[in-house]
Amino acid sequence: MGGPDETEGMRSMRIGIGVATALFFSCSPAEPETMVWEFESSIRALEVTAEQGIWWAGANGLVGHSMDDGASWQVDTLRLSDGSLPAFRSIAVTNDAAFVLTIASPAVLFRRDLDRAIWDSVYVNHNPAVFFDSMVFWDDQEGLAMGDATAECLSVLITRDGGRQWNLLDCSELPGVATAASGQKEAAFAASNGNLVVQDDEVWMASGGAASRIFHSSDRGRNWAVANTPIVQGGAMTGMFSVARCRDDGNAGMAWGGNWEEMEDNSANKIVSNDGGVQWELLTPNEGPGYRSCVQFVPNSNCQGLWAVGIPGVSQSWDAGETWTTEADSSYYTVRFDSKGETAWLAGRGRVKRMPVTRP
Repeated sequence: MGGPDETEGMRSMRIGIGVATALFFSCSPAEPETMVWEFESSIRALEVTAEQGIWWAGANGLVGHSMDDGASWQVDTLRLSDGSLPAFRSIAVTNDAAFVLTIASPAVLFRRDLDRAIWDSVYVNHNPAVFFDSMVFWDDQEGLAMGDATAECLSVLITRDGGRQWNLLDCSELPGVATAASGQKEAAFAASNGNLVVQDDEVWMASGGAASRIFHSSDRGRNWAVANTPIVQGGAMTGMFSVARCRDDGNAGMAWGGNWEEMEDNSANKIVSNDGGVQWELLTPNEGPGYRSCVQFVPNSNCQGLWAVGIPGVSQSWDAGETWTTEADSSYYTVRFDSKGETAWLAGRGRVKRMPVTRP
């Protein structure tokens, strides 16, 4: 679904790409070990990997990455075949390649081998209603991307060959979307690259809008079920904006969103599951932060550490979401952590931030 701010692939077609390599635009220390880099892009897609560094993608066709913890950055400018600059809201990185996906028609999925400096188009969708929201990989070979419905189901792309070819699932392979009396369909929000989370062979896919549900597959997207949730839903800008799963305990999950048009409303904007996503319940209704566009568990916190990030600020909890502290900073839309949970990376309005994780 269109972000709050603002398929029939043509395989292996090389899209006209301008590649600009540069160091960071600016860099200013805010406190010891905390750094902020500024870029001319609104950034909602962020990936932090153990060996492949930090990657981000945003508006104005920009994709950036650093292999040295932010000491230097390479920034690539990608263009569509007509020369226009696309907007990216989805990114994924494997041990072999990086991937970015544009949001609207024509939706173009670019792939770059990590040992090459060339981005190739590996999937194009010209459906005028297409709008992609998020992307994730299970491993180096299998991954998926999701977007709003162009028919009677969400748009789900699957790759089984390392992202060289992508197939759009037929609606006969997916649960149908809900439709409101107004005609508005269940969709998703391209707010933080946070609609998808994978663990082992499973995937959770969070929707919003006319309905806000968790679509679930336990066999890497071959079969699907869907679970209702109690989060606020039914309005154009209501529902889940992000879903997370705790790797310290595979049964624990959280989803967050709310009502973008009433950001302070915390009555039914965050939900939790303790049984692997089968059932969901409200977390502290009428307490804690309101709308946020991204929620993530802090690694190695025994599922107690949570960060929720969005326009109203950066919120942290160290008791599984019972209590929160918030820094009022409207700069960031999304957050990711290093594998040890020692460093947080945030991205948003023209900037990327690195900061240490301070545990109580």
